[in-house]
Amino acid sequence: MKIRKAVFPVAGFGTRFLPATKAMPKELLPIVDKPLIQYAAEEAIAAGLDTLIFVTGRNKRAIEDHFDANNELEAALLRSGKNAQANMIKNILPAGVECIFVRQAEQLGLGHAILCAERVVGDEPFAVLLADDFLTDNVSGVTSELVDAFLKTSKSQLSVMEVNCDNISKYGVVVPSQNTNGISGLIEKPNVADAPSNIASIGRYVLTPDIFNILNKLTAGSEGEIQLADAISQLACNGSVETVMLRGKRYDCGSIDGFMRACIYEYSKRADK
Repeated sequence: MKIRKAVFPVAGFGTRFLPATKAMPKELLPIVDKPLIQYAAEEAIAAGLDTLIFVTGRNKRAIEDHFDANNELEAALLRSGKNAQANMIKNILPAGVECIFVRQAEQLGLGHAILCAERVVGDEPFAVLLADDFLTDNVSGVTSELVDAFLKTSKSQLSVMEVNCDNISKYGVVVPSQNTNGISGLIEKPNVADAPSNIASIGRYVLTPDIFNILNKLTAGSEGEIQLADAISQLACNGSVETVMLRGKRYDCGSIDGFMRACIYEYSKRADK
């Protein structure tokens, strides 16, 4: 089955970036000259997805405005002879790509954010992209690789990477199985001593719609939230989850350190050309 829809959970407060994020969504912070969320949207579009579902919260209207047309700005740029900039604004979304915005009234975890998109996703497989995970230097695109893997087996797919053991408790950690690409579970932020592997799930997924049935039955887990990792772990118990090892670089732009490193890296790439 073709994958058409991508879900972007963007309701978080972005408290690590205050006061910058008091009125501006964290997802609109720019890596050089392009917002984080636009990099993720372009990755989804490059993978052939044409329906972008943004799960938003309060003070996130600016994300909707970013992907909307701005005829006045385009006209002003054209009058000034700035044709390249006008085309850049006009082509943020290619023709045939639709944006849908869903409100998450209360932040109850990533699993709950995914549930908020259930009616829009319907009974279809779909991708999930977390804009905080800035991924670069992958020619084909991480989401494209996940989609290709799904089309071969019809199983849910996780993007994963190896993590230094000292940092493993920051991630959802894979419980390996005998299947080369399969997993038998996923544990959210285990203690270092209890981590079942050094393979961590990162912010790209392709999920089958049966994840919604599991999420609807989950009770709140760690930190009083509905954890997507818990639902994926239940899927994995049935042999329904596989992994794709990350190729390229990842920066955690949910932290100031990771965000600044991403900016420096992307700028240095352009400066070298």
